[in-house]
Amino acid sequence: MSPSHPLLQPVLEIQRKLRTTLLAASAAQSTEFLSSVAEDGEGDTLFAIDKISEEVLLTELGAVAGEHGGLVLIAEGIAGGFVTLPLGRAATQCRYRVIMDPIDGTREIMYQKRPAWILTGVAPNKGDETALSDIELAVQTEIPLTKQYLADELWAVRGHGAAAERVNLLNRERTPLTMRPSQAKTIKQGFAMITRFFPGARDELALVDDTLVLRLLGPCEAGKAHCFEDQYLSTGGQLYELIMGHDRFVADIRPLLGSLLQSRGFPLGLCCHPYDICTALIAEELGVVIRSPEGGPLDYRLDISLDVSWVGFANTELARTIEPVLRDVLDQRGLRARPVGTLV
Repeated sequence: MSPSHPLLQPVLEIQRKLRTTLLAASAAQSTEFLSSVAEDGEGDTLFAIDKISEEVLLTELGAVAGEHGGLVLIAEGIAGGFVTLPLGRAATQCRYRVIMDPIDGTREIMYQKRPAWILTGVAPNKGDETALSDIELAVQTEIPLTKQYLADELWAVRGHGAAAERVNLLNRERTPLTMRPSQAKTIKQGFAMITRFFPGARDELALVDDTLVLRLLGPCEAGKAHCFEDQYLSTGGQLYELIMGHDRFVADIRPLLGSLLQSRGFPLGLCCHPYDICTALIAEELGVVIRSPEGGPLDYRLDISLDVSWVGFANTELARTIEPVLRDVLDQRGLRARPVGTLV
């Protein structure tokens, strides 16, 4: 049976409406318009395509909030980073905290390079200290390219497994989608990567990557390839690749580069935030190991501005073999992670 939660169907319907709206905008508007900067405040830069989804999100979620005990919505583009729904309700009187990224992978979809994702995590309201580890429902919906007619929808309820469907956007036909993370015991001949999307310290991240792979696999044979990488510019997309068995290992350690970047005269740039990783529960319910570089769980508060480091292993055996080597390499490079207790 598919896992169930009181907010599962409402969230799925809202994400479907967001997808429809964004697909229509992508088809009707130029890349130049969609990629124009609309807002550059706290959190990530918001582009015109991001603002298109904001009104739909507030209207649709506001319509269902009252019947579900009230919601604290945490998302970019909202003054102060959150809003209570129904409007005016005290945050302490809301049953749930809902963290959302209406478009994860904005840069991919606005240039029609690769699908983006709508991400939602739902947690019982434990006040401002509500954390990623409190999320009990996660839903992510694919925003396909305009030339693509299939789109995937994934969801999970903590302790009750995960499920997914693939929808044909031409005839609305839905079919169950099998999710199966890789069971490989090594990264050899598979996809494994360290996130290095942006300039500033890509040389250091590449060095960590190369050192890790050589420590795990030894020297490569002439004319051969040890493993491969895929820099999917979307955390939700990276989780999807782990979930579907496409990737075996992903590490996003950008927040650990702060001191190095400072020594080079640069600030710490764009990092993963809690709303980007809010659907990790889906992967975890399927056996994917998602952890912090310190080795603990992701206990970051549900907040729009915190910088998140995370590591994903397709299975427990890969976690057992890769994690200690990765931590050793990070220590050698002076990229020491914070103690687990400081994450919140």
